[in-house]
Amino acid sequence: MLRKNAGDTEIARWIVDENIDILEKAGVFRTAVPERFGGLDLPVEQQAAVLAEIARGCGSTGWVSMVWVSTAWIATLYPDRAQEEVFANGSVRISGGFTPSGTLVPTEGGYILNGSWRFNTGVRGAQWNVHAALVEHPDGRHEELFALVPIEDITVADDWDVFGAGGTGSATSTVKDVFVPAHRVVDGAVFDASTRDRWNADVKGRNYNLTSYVLATCAPVYLGIAKAALELFVERLPGKAITYTNWTEQREHPHTQIQLAHAVNKVASCEALSRDWLRVMQDRADRGEKMTVLEKATVRGQVGYVVQATKEAVETLYGISSASTILRSNPFQRAFRDIEALALHGLLTPVSSLEAHGRVLLGLDPGTDYI
Repeated sequence: MLRKNAGDTEIARWIVDENIDILEKAGVFRTAVPERFGGLDLPVEQQAAVLAEIARGCGSTGWVSMVWVSTAWIATLYPDRAQEEVFANGSVRISGGFTPSGTLVPTEGGYILNGSWRFNTGVRGAQWNVHAALVEHPDGRHEELFALVPIEDITVADDWDVFGAGGTGSATSTVKDVFVPAHRVVDGAVFDASTRDRWNADVKGRNYNLTSYVLATCAPVYLGIAKAALELFVERLPGKAITYTNWTEQREHPHTQIQLAHAVNKVASCEALSRDWLRVMQDRADRGEKMTVLEKATVRGQVGYVVQATKEAVETLYGISSASTILRSNPFQRAFRDIEALALHGLLTPVSSLEAHGRVLLGLDPGTDYI
């Protein structure tokens, strides 16, 4: 169903209602919600498996689902009062603008929030949104905080028109003079799940490192898109000739066989890497321990490698596809464009991610706070 709706999703520049409905019925938007609020409270490995399958059907729907699921987990790091508000219905869709392009001004009982956030994936269909913003303290120091805001207080622009991941609706959100109560604002302690005033502050099993967790839920989207490309490529081969040659069956040509095997093994190697970092993350969370700098840098670097390798796998198949592949009616071209576009994401771009990993391997600081 997701694959069937992918074309309409892209044209609409937003995932169609039917996709949201079937994922809601499947329980997807309860996967990261704690059991005490009626959620499924799945471990990150199972969340990743679900997201990969969604992306296998539709890259845009997979990306939006990833944002809604991962940001719902982020909400578990907020004080109890905020969790009770956000998780009131058990299933919830939360988006986020994580570039600190807004300001928070302290006022009685909380803050006044102003700002605009670009590339705010999923905000169009969310119920809540996390906004990263800066607050200036009396001593002149600036601090990044994260404000949780109901969708009713947010204006969403119609400015999402792109060549890939077109159905994600990653539009610009704007907030003007909105009061955010103090219990819906957290500080940098959120990055290593050290926030307090919450029932689950010391509960083992789900207090993951934030950046590693987000990366670990992003990677399955690339894997899902790459798997879809593999399937779509192979499905078209039987009876397909190589134009202007004597080859009546492309699948019998050694070059096709070798290139396909390269692509398959790149995706398989990425899946193996993902199992390793998911195991490390879960082991640390189960023990109630923080991940080491090397472990966090490894996740960042290996996810960057997955982005690069899955993109290369799809490019390999695209390079041995026929000219009819460029028709919009052919779903393969959408997988190609989606993975090309998503590979440019600032947190996931291979160069920056591999640099951070390599620096730590050489005994240097990672050169970024986002590990």
